[in-house]
Amino acid sequence: MNLQKLMKQAQAMQANMANAQARLSEMKFTAEEAGGKVKATATGDGMITDISIDPSVVDPDDAEFLQSLVLKAVQGALNGAKELAEKEMRKVTGGMGFPM
Repeated sequence: MNLQKLMKQAQAMQANMANAQARLSEMKFTAEEAGGKVKATATGDGMITDISIDPSVVDPDDAEFLQSLVLKAVQGALNGAKELAEKEMRKVTGGMGFPM
């Protein structure tokens, strides 16, 4: 295989990955718990950008319940964002499994 051609392909893939990562930072995934009363939103690059808590689930005598809802929502948002990122990167790499 022509080394120069291979280098051009690698450079193009690198540029495509950079573009995909930039797009991912703008994509959002929201996970909900308690029927939508607790929501967490993450970007495709794994940053939590918003947490929303309906006052009806705030019970000062049961903070653990609220903590568990928030934790589940955040985990769901991060997992969804990770899946979104993996899907986008597979488009760029053709499924070759390069790390992000």
